[in-house]
Amino acid sequence: MRCPFCKTDDSRVVDSRPSRDGRAIRRRRECLSCRERFTTYERIEEFQPLVVKKDGRREPFDRRKIIEGIMKACEKRPISINEVEAFVGNLEKDIQEKGEREIASRFIGEKVMEQLRLWDDVAYVRFASVYKQFKDLKEFMNQLKELLEK
Repeated sequence: MRCPFCKTDDSRVVDSRPSRDGRAIRRRRECLSCRERFTTYERIEEFQPLVVKKDGRREPFDRRKIIEGIMKACEKRPISINEVEAFVGNLEKDIQEKGEREIASRFIGEKVMEQLRLWDDVAYVRFASVYKQFKDLKEFMNQLKELLEK
């Protein structure tokens, strides 16, 4: 495993344990050259469906992209990275259990918005403003009014 600090390929595993969701193995490693420690995760490579975008393009499912989008919406909000990773892990599991070769980005976006609405109104509005691509302030205000009514 390549050291992220000095870029040498020699490291040893110091500790191994299952991740919180049990779907990966967390390995703590030590570089034999610079002695820095770092963490890696080993996952079973499962079949990942293609995500069909609004414009018809298809791209491989990427959990990192979903986590990054949620984290941007949750910036300076009281939602931990552990909560986000657990949600995305469950979402990924649900998608794989469907067994479909393609999944609409709309499905993923709606699931993320449902969860953000439960977690935090501000994060929800931030995500919705990008996801729904509001064309003007009126559309944005209508979304806020809908949120306040609930």
